[in-house]
Amino acid sequence: MARAQHPPAEGTKRPAPRRARKAVEVATAVNEALPSKPDDKVAFGMRVAAGWSWRILVVLALVAVVGFLIVQLRYVAVPFFIGVLLAALLVPFSNWLQRKGWPKALAVAVNEIAVIAVVAGLITLIVFQVRAGWPALQASTLRRYDDLTVFLSQPPFEISAEEINAYVAGVIKTFTDNLSVLIDPALEIGSLGGHILAGFVLALFTTLFILIDGRRIWQWIVKLFPNNARAAVVGGGEAAWITLTTFVKVQIVVAAIDAVGIGLGAFLLGVFTGREFPLVIPIAIAVFLASFIPVVGAVVSGALAVFVALVFLGPIEALVMLGIVILVQQVEGHVLQPLLIGSVVKVHPLAVVLAVAAGGFTAGIPGALFAVPLVAVLNNTISYIARGEWRTNPHPTVADVTTPLPAPGRRRAR
Repeated sequence: MARAQHPPAEGTKRPAPRRARKAVEVATAVNEALPSKPDDKVAFGMRVAAGWSWRILVVLALVAVVGFLIVQLRYVAVPFFIGVLLAALLVPFSNWLQRKGWPKALAVAVNEIAVIAVVAGLITLIVFQVRAGWPALQASTLRRYDDLTVFLSQPPFEISAEEINAYVAGVIKTFTDNLSVLIDPALEIGSLGGHILAGFVLALFTTLFILIDGRRIWQWIVKLFPNNARAAVVGGGEAAWITLTTFVKVQIVVAAIDAVGIGLGAFLLGVFTGREFPLVIPIAIAVFLASFIPVVGAVVSGALAVFVALVFLGPIEALVMLGIVILVQQVEGHVLQPLLIGSVVKVHPLAVVLAVAAGGFTAGIPGALFAVPLVAVLNNTISYIARGEWRTNPHPTVADVTTPLPAPGRRRAR
């Protein structure tokens, strides 16, 4: 007879089978392993990429806003930056005069007068030289143009003078129609002189006040930052200033070598051919000024020298002048740039070319001029802060801008 099945007594549990217990344990483990927050479901690599992405976007937005403000205030920003470059060149000389016992006011005045004298002298020299050589340049240009039309009218080209004149007229018309793109419409003939004069005065005032009170201005800027960040700001600023002053001095040496090389080559070319090579001094000055814009400046100033040689001397002499320009530029690119500027900028040549191109496209000639020193300053400043030297070996001037912390257990006096 079968045994009757009685239900378990109240308060007792029937032992679960082994498989059921295993399922409960797995479910419990899975529930414990599930993320408690929605963000925890995102992979770690994606969270890192997202963190980098929004920070990069914020930095790019800041750079875009700063660049937009500089472009809008370009009539103030460009003279200010020029004044900073001049101050970077003159501050060491002013400090040297003061160490020799000169009064500060006299040292600053000598620097300012020297800047005005050099600028006025260069402008006067260029104006008189160009005025003296302009009639001959115009006549020689027309004569070379006539020779070119005769050459093109012969086989194998057989291009008529009417077709050449129509093509030249079309080029001139295209240039005049798009003049507003190349030149700011606000810079009309009447206002151009006013903008240049105002910019020159603003650059002089910027240089003057940096020479007089540059250290106090910098300390005021540093004090805008939190106390625990001032060591990094001071060290980075000092590294930036050293880079800028060294870059300006080295760039002047390189520009002077380029100007002497191309100017001397043009002079000797005229001597060897027995004909005068006019505008040698303006060409040398143009090469000196254009050399502050890497790559682009050398090409433009060299093309000017070759054009003058073609107009006044002939095609063979123009080819010789082109060889002189290429030789000087090769010496600059393979000797002067790596040995002098390369040690200061510490930026790859590709980055220099890209910086000049970006500066030229966004801000024209001023952008190309300031691109390399800006990249050099940012590179050395960021490298200094990233190395962390300011934590263990802060700059001595940090004590002038850092508020001392109160001693432990003492209240700060009110």
